[in-house]
Amino acid sequence: METVKVGIAGLGVVAQVVYLPLLARRRDLFRVAAVCDLDREHAETIGREAGVPAYDDPLAMLDKGGFDALIVLTPGSHGPLVRAALERGMWVLCEKPLAYSRAELSGFSGERLMAGYMKQYDPASQRLMEALHEAGGPGVVRHLDATVLHPSQESQLLFARARPGRPAPDRVAPYAEADDRALTAALGTSSERLRRLYAEVLLGSLCHELSLMRLFTGSPDTVDHVAVWPVEAFPPSLEVSGTLGGGHSGRYAIRWHYLPSYPAYHEVMTLHHEHGSLELRFPSPYMLNTPTRLTVTCRVGTTERTVVNEDVAEAFERQLRAFHRFVTQEKPPLTGLDGALEDIVTAQRIVHRYARWAGIPIGGECAQEVTGAPREATAGAGSSYVEEGASGAGGHAEKSLSR
Repeated sequence: METVKVGIAGLGVVAQVVYLPLLARRRDLFRVAAVCDLDREHAETIGREAGVPAYDDPLAMLDKGGFDALIVLTPGSHGPLVRAALERGMWVLCEKPLAYSRAELSGFSGERLMAGYMKQYDPASQRLMEALHEAGGPGVVRHLDATVLHPSQESQLLFARARPGRPAPDRVAPYAEADDRALTAALGTSSERLRRLYAEVLLGSLCHELSLMRLFTGSPDTVDHVAVWPVEAFPPSLEVSGTLGGGHSGRYAIRWHYLPSYPAYHEVMTLHHEHGSLELRFPSPYMLNTPTRLTVTCRVGTTERTVVNEDVAEAFERQLRAFHRFVTQEKPPLTGLDGALEDIVTAQRIVHRYARWAGIPIGGECAQEVTGAPREATAGAGSSYVEEGASGAGGHAEKSLSR
């Protein structure tokens, strides 16, 4: 297969713990050709280890070139850097969030853009898609329920020994100012807590649940209720509920709790439908090749049957394989520009609902509530990803527990 040369922008935790090890594992698909971090010394250390040029300015790395694709792993909004890469004709895999505002994406060409939502490529998520189709499709879903218990990143990474970058404040300042302008475009000059809730919680973490809901049933039709508590804590707990999209009668509820000392990352998403239930139980995203568990509950005659599916295929690696196909075969990803924009719109609807309930002034793009499922996107519900040479989601081990 054709080897794709890639540049890496951002050498923080996710680069060191996930992407660089997987790219080294998949030398048959990719070759790292350049790395960049605002901390010059940190970039040079990783560059020496990888045997590639190192930069402390992403635009300088793009101008120098020597690679065909860019993987964007920097903090904050990625809109300006992604635009710069696309304008230079590069293929881009961008981790969330793609942007903080819709304005940042104005005039974008999404033909070479893939948004990084690895949980969509998880073999358990793909097997759920098959099981949902067998049950009758999204229209049979009565309720989608998701709960995330999120410990601190530090506690999740005690095993990893990642090396932190420490860029000088003057190097960070222009990017922080650009993020601030993007948040003002999205929310106006609202409270700092509301801006952080939108950027760090909704677009920084909850977007994974939004992307899975979009994949399984489509983006929500309504955002009826949003609660945030306790007022003295940040990150807080968040609860969102409303009606599912697609003109169906089902509802959803998402609960996200930041619990810094919780023993382990815990995420469960369950779809209850007319004939049974489908439950996904995700491990910490930093634990590579730790299987997500899919539990399918149904009735066979007078028997309640529970089938457990576990597959050690790594979701991030499957996402990289999909990116390789996108670059070499132009096979569309599960989420491109439209899907990423759709999730931004949903996040804005959530923050609009909460601000209105809490009496917090809000402006910018969030000033007017978008009603109905966002129109910006066409990618989403019903999409699937099948590994080349595999059958279905591929290689899942099943344990049947009947009672």
